Amino acid sequence: MSDHASYGQFCPVAMASEIFCSRWTTLVLREMFCGSTHFNELRRGVPRMSPSLLSKRLSEMCDAGIIEEVASKSGGGTEYVLTEAGQDLKPIVMALGFWGQRWVQSELSLKNLDPSLLMWDMRRWLDPKPLPKRRCTIAFHFPEVEKARQKYWLVVNPDGNVDLCNVDPGFETDLFITGSLRAMTAVWMGVTTINKEVDGDQLDIHGDKVIASAVQEWLGLSPFAKEKSRVAALSDLSIRP
Repeated sequence: MSDHASYGQFCPVAMASEIFCSRWTTLVLREMFCGSTHFNELRRGVPRMSPSLLSKRLSEMCDAGIIEEVASKSGGGTEYVLTEAGQDLKPIVMALGFWGQRWVQSELSLKNLDPSLLMWDMRRWLDPKPLPKRRCTIAFHFPEVEKARQKYWLVVNPDGNVDLCNVDPGFETDLFITGSLRAMTAVWMGVTTINKEVDGDQLDIHGDKVIASAVQEWLGLSPFAKEKSRVAALSDLSIRP
């Protein structure tokens, strides 16, 4: 199917691996399980994958019958949707994530820092319920990375939809979060908590006190981190304003 040779075995594990184990295929599936359907959305979730390789993998996945290309519901263009066979892969992808969260060393994972991917993941998992019922704009600044990727804004609209901007959207900023990309990634992964990183001078948070006091609640953690973060939060009950 892809750019590797066939295993040449009739075993179902071998045949399934020829589809599932192609490089990047698992991550493309992860993005689709998280709700991405358009090519550009998928690109944002796998920023180090070239557009040509993404196109190739999507074509291969269509040929394998795990996704299909359909007319976009929004009109114009196409989007990719999971077939029944593709949906059946979700427990496998989630199991890989939980295994990685449990067994892969956090220090190793935290070497792979990417502010754009982190912010994209935070955008789609953010929980708007603890936020005021109005538009809220939250600015993030990671001074240690290259200038073009230092600043991001999450705009949480009254209807709960969240927009990610890498240029100032022009709204009044309600909360400023500045500091280490590594610390913010560790919080997202459930390795630590907001308060621990603030107390350790790795993150600085200032602005609207209501929004600041609820950061740990509205911040969209990795779905693989939630069990770990709940345990960590039990030992860190002093959410600061």
